[in-house]
Amino acid sequence: MTLEEKAQQLTSVLPNQLKTPDGIDEGQLEELLGAGIGQISAASLGSFSAAEVARLNNDVQRFLREKTRIGIPAVLHNEALNGVLAPSFTSFPTAIGLASTWDTEKVREMTTLIRHQSRALGIRQALAPVLDIARDARWGRIHETFGEEVLLTSALGAAYVAGMQGDDPRTGLIATAKHFLGYATSEGGQNTAAVHAGPRELYDVYATPFEAAIRVAGLASVMNSYSEVDGVPAGLSRELLTDLLRDRMGFRGTVVADYRTIQYGVDRLGAAPEATRSAALALHAGLDVELPAPYGYGATLVDAVRSGLIAETDVDRSVSLVLEQKFALGLFEDPFVDDRPEVIETIAREGRGLAQELAEESITLLTNDGILPLTHTPQRVAVIGPHASNVIGTFANYTYPPMLEMIKGIADGKSRMAGLEGSRDELPPTLQDAFDQLVERMETFEPEQMVREMYNAVGFADALAAAAPHLDVATCEGSGVMQPIDAGLHEAAELARSADVVILAIGGRSGAFAGNATEGEGTDSATLELPDAQLALIDAVTSVGKPTAAVITMGRPYALAEISAKVSAIVASPYPGPAAGPALARIVTGDLAPSGKLPFTLPRAVGQVPIYQAQKRGSGYRRLAKDIFKGYLDLDSTPLHPFGHGLSYVDFEYDNLRIDKEEVGSEDTVGITATIRNLGERTATEIVQMYLGLPALGVTRPAQQLAGFARVPLEPGAGADVRFDVPVSMCGFSATATDFVVDPGEVDVLIGTSSSDIRLEGTFTITGVRTNIGATRSYFPDVAVRPASEPAEAAMVSTSLSASDMR
Repeated sequence: MTLEEKAQQLTSVLPNQLKTPDGIDEGQLEELLGAGIGQISAASLGSFSAAEVARLNNDVQRFLREKTRIGIPAVLHNEALNGVLAPSFTSFPTAIGLASTWDTEKVREMTTLIRHQSRALGIRQALAPVLDIARDARWGRIHETFGEEVLLTSALGAAYVAGMQGDDPRTGLIATAKHFLGYATSEGGQNTAAVHAGPRELYDVYATPFEAAIRVAGLASVMNSYSEVDGVPAGLSRELLTDLLRDRMGFRGTVVADYRTIQYGVDRLGAAPEATRSAALALHAGLDVELPAPYGYGATLVDAVRSGLIAETDVDRSVSLVLEQKFALGLFEDPFVDDRPEVIETIAREGRGLAQELAEESITLLTNDGILPLTHTPQRVAVIGPHASNVIGTFANYTYPPMLEMIKGIADGKSRMAGLEGSRDELPPTLQDAFDQLVERMETFEPEQMVREMYNAVGFADALAAAAPHLDVATCEGSGVMQPIDAGLHEAAELARSADVVILAIGGRSGAFAGNATEGEGTDSATLELPDAQLALIDAVTSVGKPTAAVITMGRPYALAEISAKVSAIVASPYPGPAAGPALARIVTGDLAPSGKLPFTLPRAVGQVPIYQAQKRGSGYRRLAKDIFKGYLDLDSTPLHPFGHGLSYVDFEYDNLRIDKEEVGSEDTVGITATIRNLGERTATEIVQMYLGLPALGVTRPAQQLAGFARVPLEPGAGADVRFDVPVSMCGFSATATDFVVDPGEVDVLIGTSSSDIRLEGTFTITGVRTNIGATRSYFPDVAVRPASEPAEAAMVSTSLSASDMR
């Protein structure tokens, strides 16, 4: 391969650089792909049908095979956080909704399906999962993450990657974990801002989910963060991308750039004077592939090599990794797909039942004084709020409907998606016209109507009326998500007066569209309150005095203390997607008991942020008895609702804690068992949570950290024994910047229904001396659930975390 051909394998192009409204532009193929290409970025961008994506793949692969000297196929990548981001494809709950289910088995089932669906379009790389640990409620992208806890994020991340990649890369997909590293802990809760974290915290907290995905599930790709870490942009940091990621964490795949990383090193961060210098820094750091289009790699990288800024051997290293993955994926044998629309449409609609199940499991009951479930007697129910009948508001960013809004926003300057700004102006004139035609087509685009038709979706109020014919369901908006509606408050108050029960359907909106969202990429917030228009609506409705519950659409923590005082129940709905309406209807009518649990901590006020359950001993709300400073002058330091909180319609009894060893060595495993019983008169699922308080010499550690969990479905009156087999190597920490050790000492065992509602406590002791375990560390316990008092072999159906299932 020539240097030019090698450099092309390390960069990419966007599909709008290749397409016109009438199809592929042969002249652009020759100009941009004549020497080959590494990837096609955001493969579904601008497509109005899934078959367009498949045809794009076939046209590109055919050109590369037949019209280029070396015939190397391209990798098409796409977003897949909530399903395949393309028209008609099944849309699942966003990541924070998946985290609310605590259901690793269904997440793996979901990504197994996404792998099959992606490959049907020719897509071979997915830009997911997001493995950022999110502990700052101001940050707008929390809903893209699995929340605040290391073990929950690690478990869901490993399950996600295992399903996405499969057992054989020839039938698999490259999963891309992001954003390496510490992205969600940025300064001031602002997207892309600087990160301040020491090496111990970077590894023990932020790197651990990535390492679990690497060592347990074979993660094939990592995407860098936009942030700087300790003063060095992550995409230009050899310390992060090589010393830590490859040398310490054992990563063997490709590092791909978050969009425009190399350009941002020049334009945004000022860490390099121009493109060749930024490219040289990035390649030396270990950044293998530039996305979404050439800026520092491609022809510019050729210049950097020939001017002596970077060695060609560094280029060879990255090219070898890229080609190894293309061979492993089977692209050289057959890169083509069946692009018949009827074939693709059939595949696109698979998994809607699974999406419904995940949506139902994600719904979380935060408070309830008995108003829910609704009674079975006839009554008038008023569903009031911007999410009463709306469907598109249940979709989070990085799903297809918000993507279409984003394209329109790019054209008029309102989009806030990093990496795609200015993309129209960078097109040749003929394709600028094509882009303008796309935007013009979208001027008549009605997103709500499209979502209802494409996904056969219904809003909450309609779903409630269908699920409970005995209810007289009436509805009105009252206000928009962000803006008031003329006479809306009066209409809402009058409707509330006419009702027996009121349900407020309120909350946030996710997107990458300025002025139209409360959360999303680049939509960070200095406060946690809902928009003023909705606060006024809440006051107008609750002042009527009717029994009122609130269903709150939310992908990050909001300030709910004052709202809680005004309503009798709060249900959290974490962007479940098109299945939201029926899922919520089943919950509020009592057809299904809620089982979701919070994957983040809900603060009382923004002044507590960051607040999270794994705060250190002597810090945050984890103050010890002898600490003379325990809180704020004007506020309780504890959360409004703790991590892991979520109510049901039944009570669960926790009993009979058994720890099978009083003393263990660093290479041992300890068995911890508890009995859980459903005390109610309906079937319900409990998420059993185990926390450990771990010893350390010379450093501080979290007062407690999540160490195991299990989803346990129980019939009325039934009980189950939940056993956690915990490798002691799970109990390690970084004693220095490079030594990961297990220290001797007493371990506290805490089992309960949330991180604060602890029902059972015990201890065991790690004996011996400090042991450096390094790469032999474990990440998960093995978990078994069986009917209470029955033999170990009588395992029952449970969606539990289990280390053996991750492999």
